[in-house]
Amino acid sequence: MMLEQDTGLSLAIAQIVQRLKGSSLHSQLERQARGSLHKPEIKLESLKEDIKEFLKTSGWEKRLQNAVYSELNVFPSPCHPAAPPEHMKEPLVYMRKAQGSWEKRILKSLNSMCTELSIPLARKRPIGEQKELLNKWNEMGTDEPDLSLFRPVYAPKDFLEVLMNLRNPNYENGDQPSFKNHLGLIQVPLKVKDIPELRDYFSELGLNTGQLGIDDSTQVPPELFENEHVRVGQTVLTEQDSAAAQQYVRQGCPTALRAELWALILNISNQPEDILYYEQLKSNVIQHDLLVDSLIYKDVKLTASNDDYYFVFEDYLYQVLLCFSRDTSVLEHFSYNSATPPKSYIRGKLGVEEYAVFYPPNGVIPFHGFSMYVAPLCFLYHEPSKLYQIFREMYVRFFFRLHSISSHPSGIVSLCLLFETLLQTHLPQLFYHLREIGAQPLRISFKWMVRAFSGYLATDQLLLLWDRILGYNSLEILAVLAAAVFAFRAVNLMEVTSLAAAEAVLADLSTLKVMPLLQIFLFATVT
Repeated sequence: MMLEQDTGLSLAIAQIVQRLKGSSLHSQLERQARGSLHKPEIKLESLKEDIKEFLKTSGWEKRLQNAVYSELNVFPSPCHPAAPPEHMKEPLVYMRKAQGSWEKRILKSLNSMCTELSIPLARKRPIGEQKELLNKWNEMGTDEPDLSLFRPVYAPKDFLEVLMNLRNPNYENGDQPSFKNHLGLIQVPLKVKDIPELRDYFSELGLNTGQLGIDDSTQVPPELFENEHVRVGQTVLTEQDSAAAQQYVRQGCPTALRAELWALILNISNQPEDILYYEQLKSNVIQHDLLVDSLIYKDVKLTASNDDYYFVFEDYLYQVLLCFSRDTSVLEHFSYNSATPPKSYIRGKLGVEEYAVFYPPNGVIPFHGFSMYVAPLCFLYHEPSKLYQIFREMYVRFFFRLHSISSHPSGIVSLCLLFETLLQTHLPQLFYHLREIGAQPLRISFKWMVRAFSGYLATDQLLLLWDRILGYNSLEILAVLAAAVFAFRAVNLMEVTSLAAAEAVLADLSTLKVMPLLQIFLFATVT
């Protein structure tokens, strides 16, 4: 056992070293170490120790620690050396197959739109058009292109239909006794946490722990806790320690410190090379027109532009999402994402691999509501390149899991199952009532979870929720909150007699206070 652990550890170390070798941090560290050789305090006889000491005192050691911590947070621990590479993506074969056939459907939808509208997947913009786009880069929202013929490639409800049909072929008709009793829409046996395990996992949300987002904490007067919490937050920022920041935000972020703390947790520093990279993506957008650009425009117009909180950020959303679609560094996350980036072939060369390109270049086809992953971040970051990097990092750590089929605990399938299990176990009457009248709860909550509640909660509440996603490096809290919302509105829901009526009861979540709901559901529920 010890031997296996050691092998696992050395594999993980090798993998991280390999990944960091290709990063700009590696070359900066080398440059610093070389430069330090000319310093009087560096002696030849103790060269190695002196350079280590120099890197420590000059803050570079901390930056290296944060980079390693970031890798540990994002990349799954390496599989057994003999495991095939697709195991890294998704260990269950039937999940991989389901994801594969779902991708085929998305591509079919995209290709048929291309054919119907006779629009190419990509084209170079004429010079005049390039100049025009460059001039109005900061006011793209004023543009009113005719998008009436474009339709979203898919909406969350189409995706839910696919998840409802998932079956594990080894459990024909759900032979597993414990699973026989699951009456929800999700019919695959995955392990999800029960309330005692959730309480343990989210222990910092306990009733006796100070929280931002709760006005009447029992033990501590809120202003006392807040002042102390802000002071600790400032210390964490001074220390520049990602791990400490991640632990800290589990109790919520003070508004004034949130942008910096999130950047620290995500290891985003907005160096000159990052700004340059963003500018390169922008020039890519200026030069080439992609079919997905119209899908992005359409999505922003259908969602954020009609939202009281987010319509003011319309220009930011176009800038970030258009650049995102061109960013080939996003392709890296497909090594641990069950999805596979779609390919397009140069005309007449279908199936010939050397004529294949990933399309769109980042491998991600936007769906209805995709732009809402970016919208809340616009409240925190006003510099496009920084906003861009934060969103990209949030996407490759978290958001991709909400629209791909996998068995990961933070994947959408597990979240749906966790939500249904919590309701069925703790509010059985409500669950059966809704099921009987044809209002399966998941039909209502699915869209909240797919969008990480963006566009449903008031922004200040949403940011408190996202604090916890970052703090726990997990999306499971989305399922807990969805169940808590049903618990909160249970009395009204017991009286409805149709899906439409149930949806009406839950149509407006904008007045909800996230933290009290989570606390009551997790820690005041009788188990």
